[in-house]
Amino acid sequence: MPRFNRRWCHRRRRGRIGRPPKPVTIGVTPPIQGFNPFPFPQIPPEPVVLEAAEVEALRLVDLEKCSFSEAGQRMNVSRNTVWRLAESARRKIIMAILEGRPILIRKAELHPPPPQQP
Repeated sequence: MPRFNRRWCHRRRRGRIGRPPKPVTIGVTPPIQGFNPFPFPQIPPEPVVLEAAEVEALRLVDLEKCSFSEAGQRMNVSRNTVWRLAESARRKIIMAILEGRPILIRKAELHPPPPQQP
């Protein structure tokens, strides 16, 4: 069996692996920056951080009752990305409620919606 030279078989990567994430279009930013549990413990636990895209996905899917496809079109991402964002946000919120941890909402840059094509 021939032996291969590892120099020619190994693929080298440089820089970041994968492609950079697409910017998410966020329609409404929340007016608050977070929530604290009541009563607040003397030793504050580590907060749960929600991204603005996760809050937007929850707003569109749960509050406005959009389908994942419609929410994806409004956020300029795929429906699978909206599903992952909503699932992540729900998991973080439940974890914060059950563990008594504060919730912080990370602000994001607002991207203007893409121009509509006729």
